[in-house]
Order: sequence, then C-alpha cells, then structure tokens
Amino acid sequence: MRKGDLKVTQEISALIARTQLGQILERVKKYQDRFLISKKGEATAVILSVEDYLKNIIKQPKSLTKLQEQAKKAGTNKLALEEIDAEIKTFRQGR
Repeated sequence: MRKGDLKVTQEISALIARTQLGQILERVKKYQDRFLISKKGEATAVILSVEDYLKNIIKQPKSLTKLQEQAKKAGTNKLALEEIDAEIKTFRQGR
C-alpha cells in the first residue's frame, strides 16, 4: 500500500473505467487502491480488491482469517487450480 497505509478512494468516470480497466485492476491488486466510478456525476460503483472487500466490507469469520494467514505463511495461497487438484489427489491417496 501507499500513502502511509491510508486507503484513499479515487473518483473516476465510467468512461475512464471502461477504457483503462486493466490498469485500474492492476492498481487495485498491487496497491489495494479503491476507485469510485461515477456516471453523469453520480456515484454508481466501487472497485476494490477482494482482500480489501473481505477484510473491510464483510466481516469474515476469524477461522477463515486464520486459515488465510496459515496459507500465506506456507506459500499455498498462490497455488494454481492444477496444483490444488494435485494436492487434494495426493492427500486422498495417502489416506
């Protein structure tokens, strides 16, 4: 995050959101930036990361937060679907 961990929501027009969506999503993912999308001067939507949403908008159970922290420590939070399937298959074969 930037700006001393203070999350600032940037207001942008729907046109900018449409034409620069890839860049916006990259900033959301990389810097946890938030964007307020307005159309004809009226706020209509917000773009924020899934992590930001789960952490600040909906309150997830502490057990899920703990699992996510364990996954980050173990490096398993970045597994591809194929890797997850292989882990499950290996676990099931070991039973």
